[in-house]
Amino acid sequence: MAGDRRLTAPPGAGGDIGDSLLVVRAAEGDEDAFAALVQRHAPTSIRLATRLLGTPAEAEDAVQDAFLSAWRRLPEFQGQASFGTWMYRIVTNRCLNVLRSRRPVAPLESAGEVPAAEYTTSPARITEARDAVRELRDALDLLSAEQRACWVLRELDGRSYEFIADTVGISQEAVRARVFRARRCLTQALGAWR
Repeated sequence: MAGDRRLTAPPGAGGDIGDSLLVVRAAEGDEDAFAALVQRHAPTSIRLATRLLGTPAEAEDAVQDAFLSAWRRLPEFQGQASFGTWMYRIVTNRCLNVLRSRRPVAPLESAGEVPAAEYTTSPARITEARDAVRELRDALDLLSAEQRACWVLRELDGRSYEFIADTVGISQEAVRARVFRARRCLTQALGAWR
């Protein structure tokens, strides 16, 4: 592989090479093309994995595993969806596997009661905000892996029910049910923060 080969289109062809051409080249074994795909899609993938798993270290590991899986499975890529959508699905599934391998989900009753928040800009308010984020992370840990994935994709990433269903591999009705149950669980767990 030539180290100085550029991954841009020829002059006058309109800028950077699109994902579809990079996918074809990567599927043929072009590591530079795959590196360009990784560079393009890693930030979104890490953001998604961090939201699903809660820790940057676990997210980076999951995304690395997902890209390794994508590299191995690239010849199977049919192009029915964009490469980015395909990576979204691989990352989501890898995160679901990590979440499923974690300790069993704790019952909702085990979540402690949180004191009501003060609404000031004092150091106490900053501490409360940090506590609220920690409580949200803890509450997300109460959700099943599938509920968490559906909730994160819907509420934090703003994805459609159709997209989530395709990504997670379930029906739209099942996605709606999981998002509903996740909202209910989070509302109960974070009730003191309302």
